[in-house]
Amino acid sequence: MSLNVLAEVYKVIEDRKNNPKPSSYVSGLIGKGFDAVVAKVEEEAEEFVDAAKNKDSKEIIHEAVDLMFHMFILLNLKNIRLEEILEEFQRRRR
Repeated sequence: MSLNVLAEVYKVIEDRKNNPKPSSYVSGLIGKGFDAVVAKVEEEAEEFVDAAKNKDSKEIIHEAVDLMFHMFILLNLKNIRLEEILEEFQRRRR
């Protein structure tokens, strides 16, 4: 298992933003605009918190991935690179 999968997902999101595809969930969400993406992140955050309070670890993991995925879309819309996020983690680790 490798953290490279996060970079791969981020690249796909970037590609769907720059080269929209009609059948792509990411392209469709981005096409709805910034406020729609923010609303989706809020929805996923609530689902994650609910799962953490009431569900088993499998459901928590599922909701965590949903939240992270939608956060990646939002970060990408704000032109924030994954490397910047990782650098901030590194800075805080010191």
